[in-house]
Amino acid sequence: MRAAETIEQDYERWRSDEPLVLSEADRDGLLALGEDLPGIWHSSSTTAAERKSILRLIICEVVLDQKRLQGQVWFKILWQTGATSEHSLQRCVHTYGNYIDIDKLRERVTELNAAGKMDKEIASRLNAEGFIAARNCAFKGDNVWLLRRRWGIPTVKINGTSANPDRWPDGTYSVQGAAAALGVTPQTIFKYRTRGLVEGRQLAKGQPWQIELTDELIETLRIRAQRNRRSRKQAS
Repeated sequence: MRAAETIEQDYERWRSDEPLVLSEADRDGLLALGEDLPGIWHSSSTTAAERKSILRLIICEVVLDQKRLQGQVWFKILWQTGATSEHSLQRCVHTYGNYIDIDKLRERVTELNAAGKMDKEIASRLNAEGFIAARNCAFKGDNVWLLRRRWGIPTVKINGTSANPDRWPDGTYSVQGAAAALGVTPQTIFKYRTRGLVEGRQLAKGQPWQIELTDELIETLRIRAQRNRRSRKQAS
């Protein structure tokens, strides 16, 4: 056993001292691999440890700076050859105060809002155009609503600056129209909606309410309103 161990140690010393000699085929193979680093890097057979070794072989040092450019990470790479290169990447920010191009984002939200897009539609367009919300998330309607509120961008009304009509083009009622149809006050319509007696929706926060009323429901609520008025008169 001792003799075998001595032989193994002698062999390892010989391997460490013996210079590596490459054949022409080996040299050509290494040169070919060096010209296809992306292929090696993304290969499923390349391990994480091997990727780290590749980086050590080609990169000497990396310098990072997160404050030089707003919303970006600036970094300089010192390559093993002695060459240097500078780059920047958009970084994840927690507030829009550090956003990479806040003026461009505000301008686009303003344009889409002016075109009559709802907050969810604006969010979808921003995502499709490559904008990224704070915390590196996709935009949602709520994000857009908060930004419009912060920037003072009012919702474009579905009826412009005109007074709300009694009924909207899709057949739903405005609050005023529903009140007239039922013979009650607009405040009562809001109470009915809170109690679940009528259904209503807004296309977006700040938009007028659209109240769903059928002929049967109108008749039912008219009778209810008349009965309530008679009860109040008797009580007085």
